[in-house]
Amino acid sequence: MVDHQTSESIESISPEGLKRRIDSGEDVFLLDVRSTSDFEEWRIEGPETVNYPYFELLDGIPEALHEQLPDDRAITVLCGKGGSSEMVAEQLQEAGYEVDHLERGMKGWARVYEYQELDTDGDATIAQYRRPSSGCLAYLVVSGDEAAVIDPLRAFTNEYVRDAKTLGADLTYALDTHVHADHVSGVRELAAETDATAVLPEAAAKRGVDYDREYETVADGDTLSVGDAEIEVHHTPGHTTGMTAYRVGDVLFTGDGLFVESVARPDLEDPEAARDAARTLYESLQETVLPLPDDTVIAPAHFGDAATPDDDGTYTAELGDLVERMDALGMDEGKFVEHVVEDMPPQPANYEEIIATNLGHEAPDDEAAFELELGPNNCAASEEAMTD
Repeated sequence: MVDHQTSESIESISPEGLKRRIDSGEDVFLLDVRSTSDFEEWRIEGPETVNYPYFELLDGIPEALHEQLPDDRAITVLCGKGGSSEMVAEQLQEAGYEVDHLERGMKGWARVYEYQELDTDGDATIAQYRRPSSGCLAYLVVSGDEAAVIDPLRAFTNEYVRDAKTLGADLTYALDTHVHADHVSGVRELAAETDATAVLPEAAAKRGVDYDREYETVADGDTLSVGDAEIEVHHTPGHTTGMTAYRVGDVLFTGDGLFVESVARPDLEDPEAARDAARTLYESLQETVLPLPDDTVIAPAHFGDAATPDDDGTYTAELGDLVERMDALGMDEGKFVEHVVEDMPPQPANYEEIIATNLGHEAPDDEAAFELELGPNNCAASEEAMTD
């Protein structure tokens, strides 16, 4: 059931309610009234959508928009924060359309966070968190009465603590795979609110991390114990110099090194060294990741528009399947490097400020940190021709 609330005469739909409608296959139609530039940079993918900027609707609904709107199904209007969409929805309702608007707009959409346990073998319960607005993925690993979070987002600190407790565990570790460029890390907040130890790859810390609290570092070959489970550390540089994968049983948490639809972009740490970083990425994939068993479950830190979810909505893939369908994994080094650097997407919004925050050089408050993250992640290389 769609959870509507009434604000005067216009119904609103929560971001979670809209996500359920989309996931259920309902015939959703969106009218996005943000500016064209904002829409083209970041939007809700999937449903049929028309973009018509709000400032062109101040004097009513023009005929050009009427021609693009359906008269036989409901319309959901959305904007940046929820105010403009409600006003446009009122106009549409007066014109006879069935209409509601998205609560809190795209800022509300960015708060949607989904939890799903993975079907894996081993001594741990592993859950994937999904943020549909940006494609960010994080993971909870629980064994016995201990738990670890991998690549946590600061905005969702409370969710990790709550879910660990629901599974009868306390957080012992909060780990990052690298210095993220698309979202503000939650490792420090988790360490502050629990007894968890913040953990960074040693090579990532060497980029100049200056945290206001203690943290530990790990290097290639190290292991961490979480209950009866072991977290193996595998240094996989390329996306960044500190990029590190963590392995728990048959699951490899690849961070931004390898996704289910693409490989990492190599330019966010040092754009001038992108080609060298792409060569390093090739070596990491060929020498560290690809030699693993074909049934290794690849669990990345992001998913893009080209990624296909599993039946349960999660984004993972067996390594053998990726090798079969991802062209980039079968290329020689020269072709791989050219392919990765030739058509990279735009850099993530505010990525320099986000990196500075994750290094500990800047300290935005919670709301400012959340605002920095709004938009797509764009941490993958171009998805064009990456897979068959």
